[in-house]
Amino acid sequence: MSGIGPIEPGEGTHAWDTHPAAPPAGTPAAPSTPPPRLRRLLADHRRAALAALLTVGLLTLCAVLYATRPQEREPAISRPPFPAQVVDVTYLGEHSVPPGTRPHTFAFEVLLSVDSGPPVTVTRVSQPYAGASLTSAPRAPFRTEAGSARTIVITMHVAECGSVPENAGLPFIDVTLRNTRAIQQQSFILGPRYAQDLSRALEVACSNESP
Repeated sequence: MSGIGPIEPGEGTHAWDTHPAAPPAGTPAAPSTPPPRLRRLLADHRRAALAALLTVGLLTLCAVLYATRPQEREPAISRPPFPAQVVDVTYLGEHSVPPGTRPHTFAFEVLLSVDSGPPVTVTRVSQPYAGASLTSAPRAPFRTEAGSARTIVITMHVAECGSVPENAGLPFIDVTLRNTRAIQQQSFILGPRYAQDLSRALEVACSNESP
């Protein structure tokens, strides 16, 4: 029987190389595994990032605790009061002038008291009228201790009647005060009784007689 059969490999022939079949379309590719050295680098990087994050968080917490800590207040250093805050001047009444005093002169008494703080020195006593002059006994400057008071005799002489008011409405005297805190000039309004006595004294001083 004749025919053509399969060709058998003979001398000088070899089999074709075979390759693994490709996966069907749509099949996900298997994840590639990084080499060991890269894995170590990634692990070291994660540890370093975590350590840095923890350090930042700790520093932030310390800053918040420091900012919100209870503040220790330093004791306030007490300063002496201003002299005008602790001095009071009160009108006592008219005072007789000694015999032989020049005409158109009258006097009155005031009480100066110091409530607290260091001693207060009176360096000047004055009044607002240009036509009159004023002196005090004791003469300025004089000092008054805290918790005490002293009587001051104010003597006023009218030299020019046209420069003084006929009726003093709210008369005052100016007193310059000094202590270890400051020097101040304070105007003291002595009240209605002083206004009445001053108006009457000015009227008598500026009567028809020439000064």
